[in-house]
Amino acid sequence: VSHEAKCWGAEEQSMSGEAAAGPRGVNVKDVASHDFVVAYASHLKRIGKIEVPKWADLVKTASYKELAPYDPDWYYIRAAAIARRVYIRKGTGVGGLKKAFGGRVHRGTRPEKYATGSGSIARHILKQLETLKIIEKVAGGKGRQITAQGQRDLDSIAGQIGCK
Repeated sequence: VSHEAKCWGAEEQSMSGEAAAGPRGVNVKDVASHDFVVAYASHLKRIGKIEVPKWADLVKTASYKELAPYDPDWYYIRAAAIARRVYIRKGTGVGGLKKAFGGRVHRGTRPEKYATGSGSIARHILKQLETLKIIEKVAGGKGRQITAQGQRDLDSIAGQIGCK
């Protein structure tokens, strides 16, 4: 199926040559993760509803890092990446996000080890996304899940990327 067929609503053809049930929309799983995160981060910055905390320019993103991020928009990029992770895997919590954003600790001549990312940043962004009604706490369980409104927002951004 051609790229234009997905974007402009043309009917998809199956292997046997028959038309599929109807046009299929583009969702977050259909687009490249990097492209989606960059586009959604710019969307979050443009709407201006996410409050970047005062400490954002001073903080490291993990204990094993030596410096704070160079990119001034790193907070929006991390928020977009967290929203995408919660979209893809329901029930993701702070601990899972700490593992996802962890990395290698350089320990001089000793072997490198794995270390987790910052839980404080992950928790703060999850709370911000909850106030925007993009994600919500899982009922009767642990972690977060995407809301219906959040899924619509993320899929619309993915649709814009998919049709470029």
